[in-house]
Amino acid sequence: MIRYQLQCDKDHSFEAWFTNSAAYEKQVKRKLVTCPECGSTKVAKAIMAPNVGVKGNRKSDLPVPTKQPTSPVPVDPKVAAAQQEILSAMRKLRKVVEDNAEYVGPRFAEEARKIHYNESEEKGIYGEASPSDVKELLDEGVEIHALPVLPDDQN
Repeated sequence: MIRYQLQCDKDHSFEAWFTNSAAYEKQVKRKLVTCPECGSTKVAKAIMAPNVGVKGNRKSDLPVPTKQPTSPVPVDPKVAAAQQEILSAMRKLRKVVEDNAEYVGPRFAEEARKIHYNESEEKGIYGEASPSDVKELLDEGVEIHALPVLPDDQN
């Protein structure tokens, strides 16, 4: 896990945890990272001091810094309620797809093409596809839609 100090376009600062830097980039690009104060999705990494641990076998006359208590960032109840509503709708959408379509895993692009070109029976499918596969499918006119990425998916 990695913690970033973030700042929105309205200069509100907050921190967020991500599995890695690629997860951060992906979520910011998809506008899934929002400022808890104003709800803005225009966020960027803020300057932060590195958190370097003190070596246990090293003697020093300097006191070991203690972690400063952090107060939680106040969240507007309306923003929090809206976020929960959106998450609930996203979960329902995913459940409907998962209950009514066939999971084809990494064969998604291949199976979607077969259905599009009438080489396979028409049915709902879902699975994984690389960004290049998605672009090619869209360029070919294959109708596809991304399932929403939920915070639960990152755990």
